[in-house]
Amino acid sequence: MFSDFAFYLPFIVLLVVVLAASIRILREYERGVVFTLGRFTGVKGPGLILLVPYIQQMVRVDLRVAVLDVPSQDVISRDNVSVKVIAVIYYRVVDPERAVIQVQNFHQATSELAQTTLRSVLGKHELDELLAERDKMNADIQEILDAQTDAWGIKVANVELKHIDLGESMVRVMARQAEAERERRAKIINAEGEEQAAQKLLEAARILGGAPEAMQLRYLSTLATIGMQNSSTIVFPFPTELAQWLQRAPHAGDAAAR
Repeated sequence: MFSDFAFYLPFIVLLVVVLAASIRILREYERGVVFTLGRFTGVKGPGLILLVPYIQQMVRVDLRVAVLDVPSQDVISRDNVSVKVIAVIYYRVVDPERAVIQVQNFHQATSELAQTTLRSVLGKHELDELLAERDKMNADIQEILDAQTDAWGIKVANVELKHIDLGESMVRVMARQAEAERERRAKIINAEGEEQAAQKLLEAARILGGAPEAMQLRYLSTLATIGMQNSSTIVFPFPTELAQWLQRAPHAGDAAAR
């Protein structure tokens, strides 16, 4: 009996090896691109997959969203300012067949394409736009990348500019520019305030000049205010009737002379 077992042992070992080589288990987020004698024969998974050993080969493809950190890129903006930009890209495989057949390494290819696209898109904008319109830059880069990677079965879901690094000299220049802008706004606000105050004073003067009684009330109010301040200054109101008579007197003298 032992001799019979020894006789069948090589066949048992061979069967175990064949089964081990033919069985594949794919997770829910994985797909297998199967090639039979070098030719594409289908996409399998998830679950248990059986392959013909040495005749069929399978390439695993992860369908989950991948995070790609784009290396720091030196970008020259349209107004000739050099900045360093760091970005991150979120993408996933939507067509395992094309991701394996159409490109040698879709992860590296997407990374290289992202770097060139980043420099190309950001170089068309001025520095102020890069800093103030980051969402627009993200959308433009994402749209271009998604269109170009579609042939590889890749879907670029999102692009984020993580950091825009300016040189120290440019930081100082922008600080001086911001300070000058704040001073300009402060002077404009001050001038507008003086203009509004002058306008109100002019309107008040016209109202008081057209109503002598209102002017007298204003005089009395001023005297009351001075009296409450314990001031030794004595103020005598100048009668408006006298001012009107003085204004008419030269004209009356000229008329009598004629």
